[in-house]
Amino acid sequence: MPRTHHLTDERVHNNWDTDNPPLLTIDSGDTVVVWTRDVSDNQIGPDADVSVLDEVDWDREYPLTGPIAVRDAAPGDTLQIDVLDIHARGWGWTVILPELGLLPDEFPDPYLRVFDLSLGDTAYLREDIAIPVEPFLGTMGVCPAGATAQAVAPPGSFGGNVDIRQLVRGSTLYLPVQVPQALFSCGDAHGAQGDGEVCITAIEAPMLASLRFTLHTDRPIPAPQFRTPAPLTPRTDSAPYYGTTGVGDDLYAAAQDAVRAMIDHLAAEYGLGREDAYILCSLAVDLRLSEVVNAGQYVVSALLPEAIFSP
Repeated sequence: MPRTHHLTDERVHNNWDTDNPPLLTIDSGDTVVVWTRDVSDNQIGPDADVSVLDEVDWDREYPLTGPIAVRDAAPGDTLQIDVLDIHARGWGWTVILPELGLLPDEFPDPYLRVFDLSLGDTAYLREDIAIPVEPFLGTMGVCPAGATAQAVAPPGSFGGNVDIRQLVRGSTLYLPVQVPQALFSCGDAHGAQGDGEVCITAIEAPMLASLRFTLHTDRPIPAPQFRTPAPLTPRTDSAPYYGTTGVGDDLYAAAQDAVRAMIDHLAAEYGLGREDAYILCSLAVDLRLSEVVNAGQYVVSALLPEAIFSP
């Protein structure tokens, strides 16, 4: 019979490595209730201000809970992870860090916002700006083949730090197993994020999640795949979306232009300071690839859900 296991965040690891010893061994069909720390390793608390960023040891970033070994998993198999439930643990935070993010030259100073996530399904940037809280694990991955002290931040065909905001409660992630027993780990949970996570952080938060694991031995896949509940944006479809665009022969530059225009729009229409506008883009604005086939000119759209604003 499938069993339910519990794995706390008492022990974590900060890199991918085939020598990381598994903290738990499970069978296909088992469920694991897992606790995760935030991406700062819980160095940024609910009462923090921007001065804490001078004290954060970023060598501790990306603490992952795990590995979880899946009995009989082998390279070439596919590991299915069903997100049965996920909850924030009271607070979260978003930062702008110098030299990072989509627009590093335009935001040279550190900036921090702390959010109360005990209010249910909403976090407030301002009393009239309500951001839907839709938790997900930003990092879920199996151990990469041949990994030795490999950094967590770059994702890969093994999954990892993919930051796919659609991996919410009720979703299913599929990962290609690359090492014996899969060695699955997770962390870097987010309370809210727009597609793109443009300022370098989402609402970063410690989480509690329930995950069910199923091993498929006859379904190889080349990279992560997933199924997510419909509709994609039920919390914000009650009002229009406002879009800005970037157009050009460089996809990255087009994304930058779309976000720059959105920041200008948020400042002009809603009176937001540029830092808060940038953060709102990271938490609620979705970057979309609108065009890729017109003579090498790409179109990137940034979509703002106007439902987050109240009078």
